Amino acid sequence: MLFGSSAAVCGAVVALAIFGPAAGNEIEKVHSSAVVNAACGDAIVGAASMYNPFKPGKEEGGPSTASGERYDRWVWAAAIKTSLRGKFGGVEFGARPKYALVEAVGKKVIVKINDVGPLRPGRIIDLNERTMRYFDPSLELGVIGDVKVSPLAGDYWTPGPVG
Repeated sequence: MLFGSSAAVCGAVVALAIFGPAAGNEIEKVHSSAVVNAACGDAIVGAASMYNPFKPGKEEGGPSTASGERYDRWVWAAAIKTSLRGKFGGVEFGARPKYALVEAVGKKVIVKINDVGPLRPGRIIDLNERTMRYFDPSLELGVIGDVKVSPLAGDYWTPGPVG
């Protein structure tokens, strides 16, 4: 066997995904289905809901997330359940963001995990508005069941839909 562990394989896949196309300056096209299907880490399955902590007039520019960034409903981001913080490399103030592959209703998207929260029982992730609209354009569902969330190794993913 060329690699001794799944971590080594995962690292090799991430290195190829990040540095392979860098010569052509096409970092945003890195996320092919083949690379994302090799997502590192054990997947978690549960329900996803939407959150929007912004209350107009409360804080200038919106409230801060656990990472220290301001909440932005128009980026590809999410909050993971507090008890899963360690599985996603910790979401710490000022640290580089962590990323995850979220799969539901036949769609896949890479999100930046920049917040944590005490979610309701059965829920594992809260998606911001843009991400939730990708899975549920009308926002009629409210909660999406059977969502698969996989941590992604590395810090240089480009959030957004995946092929």
